[in-house]
Amino acid sequence: ARDPGSLARWLCGALVVRGVAAVLALPRSRRELLQLDFLAAALQIPFLSLLDTRGPLPFRAQSPFHFHMERQSSLETLVDVLASVLQANDWQETNLVLCHPWDVAGFLGLWARRSQLFLRTILDLGYLDEPGATSHLRQHGERFRTLSSPVLVLGCDLRRARLIFQAVEESGLAPQEFHWMLGSPLSAGELQTEGLPLGLLAYGEVSRPPLELFVQDAVELVSRAIASAARVRPDLALLQTMVNCNDRRRAGGESSGLFLSRFMANTSFHGRTGTIRVENATLVRPEQQFRVWSLRRDSRGEPTWVTVGTWQRGNLELEEGAWQSHRQRASPGEGPRVKLRVVTLVEHPFVFTREVDEDGSCPAGQLCLDPGTNDSAVLDALFEELGAENGSVPRAYKKCCYGYCIDLLEKLAEDMPFDFELYIVGDGKYGAWKNGRWTGLVGDLLSGTAHMAVTSFSINSARSKVIDFTSPFFSTSLGILVRTKDTASPIGAFMWPLHWTMWVGIFVALHMTALFLTLYEWKSPYGMTPHGRNRMKIFSYSSALNLCYAILFGRTVSSKTPKCCTGRFLMNLWAIFCLLVLSSYTANLAAVMVGDKTFEELSGIHDPKLHHPSQGFRFGTVWESSAEEYIKKSFPEMHEYMRRYNVPTTPAGVTMLKTEPPKLNAFIMDKSLLDYEVSIDSDCKLLTVGKPFAIEGYGIGLPQNSPLTSNISEFISRYKSAGFIDLLHDKWYKMVPCGKRVFAVTE
Repeated sequence: ARDPGSLARWLCGALVVRGVAAVLALPRSRRELLQLDFLAAALQIPFLSLLDTRGPLPFRAQSPFHFHMERQSSLETLVDVLASVLQANDWQETNLVLCHPWDVAGFLGLWARRSQLFLRTILDLGYLDEPGATSHLRQHGERFRTLSSPVLVLGCDLRRARLIFQAVEESGLAPQEFHWMLGSPLSAGELQTEGLPLGLLAYGEVSRPPLELFVQDAVELVSRAIASAARVRPDLALLQTMVNCNDRRRAGGESSGLFLSRFMANTSFHGRTGTIRVENATLVRPEQQFRVWSLRRDSRGEPTWVTVGTWQRGNLELEEGAWQSHRQRASPGEGPRVKLRVVTLVEHPFVFTREVDEDGSCPAGQLCLDPGTNDSAVLDALFEELGAENGSVPRAYKKCCYGYCIDLLEKLAEDMPFDFELYIVGDGKYGAWKNGRWTGLVGDLLSGTAHMAVTSFSINSARSKVIDFTSPFFSTSLGILVRTKDTASPIGAFMWPLHWTMWVGIFVALHMTALFLTLYEWKSPYGMTPHGRNRMKIFSYSSALNLCYAILFGRTVSSKTPKCCTGRFLMNLWAIFCLLVLSSYTANLAAVMVGDKTFEELSGIHDPKLHHPSQGFRFGTVWESSAEEYIKKSFPEMHEYMRRYNVPTTPAGVTMLKTEPPKLNAFIMDKSLLDYEVSIDSDCKLLTVGKPFAIEGYGIGLPQNSPLTSNISEFISRYKSAGFIDLLHDKWYKMVPCGKRVFAVTE
C-alpha cells in the first residue's frame, strides 16, 4: 500500500509524463472515490470514474479534474422520479420512512432542492439492524396513527418493508388505509406480492445496459472532448504541459489537463447507453428510464404488479386509464370525484353567457362565475361561498355559460369522470408574454389558479413552451373580415356599364353612319332627293340621324328610310351593331345595379393594402390573441401599424366594422369565429375575403406535465372517430341565408 503522495508521484511518472491525456477508473467504494479525487487534483489531468456500486453513493467531486459516471441511479435522479410520481397523484406532502444509513440532513437538503413537496414525518430506521428495527417499530407503533397518507418507504428492501407493514397491522391499522410507495428502485425480477398491501407503488430502471457499453461511452466522451479541444488549441490538447513531476509549475496560461477538462464538461452526445450529458461540471449522466408499477388484483383476484407509468428525461408518462384508477383505489365505491377548476373565455359560438334565473340557477348550460379577477384567494372564497348551503355570491358575478366548448367539457366530465368549477378569465385575454409575465388564460394556468382552460384556445409555439395542450378538437385558420358598403347611385350611373371610350365610339359611329346614309341616298338615282324619282320627300342628314337614333334606342318613331340598296345594307349593319351593344349594356347594367354594395378587395395576408396601407385604411385584430402573435412574429411592420386599431374582443372588432362611418376597414381573426359572425349577421353586410392563412387548431390548455393531458387527448380522439365533434359543429354552426357568403374569395 502506498501513501497518497508517493502514489501520485508514481502515477505522474508512469502516465502523465508519457503523454496520457485522461484516465478511466472503476472505483467500488467511497474511499476509492476520495483517493481518485486527490490524484486528479494532484496530477492535473482528467479522471473519469465509472461507478459500479449496488446502490446510490452520495458523492460530489471537489476537483474540476475528476468526472464520475454512475451506472446506478443517483440520489438526485431517485428524488426526481419520486417527486414526479407524487405530483402525478396531486400529493403535496408525504411521510418518510428511511431504512438506509444516509445523512438525513443531507438528504433533506437534497429533497428541498429537487422537489417542492413537504416531508411531514421522518421515521429513521437506517442505523438499526433487523431485530432492532422490529423492536423499535413495536415500541413506537402508535406513531403510525399520526401519519397521513401517503407514506414513502425509502432505502428499504422488501424484507424490511414487510416489517413496516406488519407493524402497521399490529398497531390496529390496515396498510390499505395509506398510500405506500417503495422509494428504492427494484428490478422487474425482484417484484414480489407476498405480504404487500394492494395499491403499493414501486419503480425500477428498465433494461440497464451492460458495463461494456458504459466504458465505450466514457471513452467516446474523452475522444470527443480531445477532438473539440484540438480544433481550438492543438498545442494544449495534444501535448502535455507537465514534463517534470518534481517541478509542476508552468509559467502563464492554463495546463493541458484543465483545458481538456473544460471541454469535457461541455460535451454531450447520443451514445450506446443513450444521451450522455455532463451536469454540474463533473457529473456525467447517462440517460435512464424507469417503470412505475402498482400492486393490483388481476381478473382471477390474485395480486399482480401492473405498469402504470414510465419516467424518462424528467417526464412521467402515464398509462391510459391505469393511473386514474390507482388514484381512486382507496374509494372503490361511489367516492368523491376529482374536482377541477376550469377557466374559460367568452367567444361565440364556443362559449356564450347569459344572466341566471331569479333564483340564481341555470336551467340550461353551466353555472359560472365572472368576478373580473384572477386572484386565487378571491376565487377560492367565491366558490366556497357558492358551494355553501346558505352562500351568498353577488348575483352580478353569476352567469350561465353554454356553447360548443361547454358541451365538450360536460362530455369529458361525464366520461373521465371529474367535477369542475367554471369561471371566466379576469382580464378577458387568451394570454401573451407582457411586462415580464403571462396574461390571460396562460397566466391563470401557470399561477395554479386554474387546472384547465377550455375555449377557442389556439395552440401556438409560444404557449406550448410554458403549458401543455391536448390534441386539437377544432381545426381552423386566420381570416380577414370586411363589410359591404351601401353606395347611393349618382345621376350618371346609367353610364357605368360601358367605358367612356365606348360611349364616344358609339356616338361617333352613329353620326358617321348617318353621314354615309345621306351621301349614298343623294348619290343614288333612286334616292329621296330633289333629283331622284320621288321628289315629294327628301332624305336629309337630319332624317338619317333620326333613323340611327331610333334604331340605337329601340324606339319606333316616324322616320324616313333610304331607298337605295347601299343605304339599306348600311342601315341593317347599324341595326346589328346596335343589337350587340344593347345586349352587352343591359347585362352590365344589371350587374352594376345589383352589385351597388362594394367591399374592400383583399387577396389575403400578403395583400399590398395590408403591407403598405394607404391613408385612412384601418385594420386590426384582438389583443394578445394568436392572430396578433402570428402577425407580430411574421410581419413586424404590419403589426406596428395595426397596434393602434386592435380591440379587446372579437365582437368589438365586428362592431367597429359595422359602425357609421366604419372605424375599421378589415378585421383579422380566427376564421372559425369570423364565419360565425357572418352567419348571424342579419343585415348581410359582412363577408370574409382572401385566402385562409396560418392553419391552427384549438386545444384544451393544462399546466405542464399535467397527468390529465394524455387522457383528455385520448378522449378527444375517440369523440372525433365517433362523430361527436361533427355533431357539435352542426349544432353551433347553423347557416342562415348570409352564411353562404363566408367563403367569398377575391383574387
